[in-house]
Amino acid sequence: MARKKQSGRRVEGWKTKSWFKVYTPDNIGKVYLGDTIANDPEKLIGRVMNTTLAEIANDYAKQHIKMRFSITRVAGDSAYTEFIGHEVTRDYLRSLIKRRTSRIDAHVPFTTKDGYKVRLALTCYTLTRANESQQHQIRKVMTDEILKVGTEGDLNLLVNGIISGEISKEIFKQVKTLFPVRRVEIIKSKVELPTPHA
Repeated sequence: MARKKQSGRRVEGWKTKSWFKVYTPDNIGKVYLGDTIANDPEKLIGRVMNTTLAEIANDYAKQHIKMRFSITRVAGDSAYTEFIGHEVTRDYLRSLIKRRTSRIDAHVPFTTKDGYKVRLALTCYTLTRANESQQHQIRKVMTDEILKVGTEGDLNLLVNGIISGEISKEIFKQVKTLFPVRRVEIIKSKVELPTPHA
């Protein structure tokens, strides 16, 4: 009998909840992400939605890029998000590693022109093995370039540059003047959203 009562309460709880359609930010095309449920729209604020860039861009070649969005606003039965980060899958990164080459990582924190705190992780894959001095030079160029792009533009510009691959291409051009490189990737980003005022 107790189990039946419990089941009844659960059904009543579901009846009081509503479904909301969730969308990506305007600068990423206001793409429909999926539905989420809540009994109070306010409880949706801060909820994180995960997807892949392949689903957003309708391009299977981008299946390896995981995207994260946080709900920041609700209007009617629609919930709107802001980009809070991305990450490239480990399988994809493993596929880029070749023997007798170097992988050079850089972790760069900065604040965008419009006040968002961002942390980016970049990786450069060389064609041949680089020595310590060359790796240091490459890391410095990657860090300087991403700081320039990140601090001189706003968050929207940065996100579009990451998604399109334009920032990686620009850094690649700078790095290849120092050493033969195969690829530069922004493998992870994390955006700290401003705390909403009460």
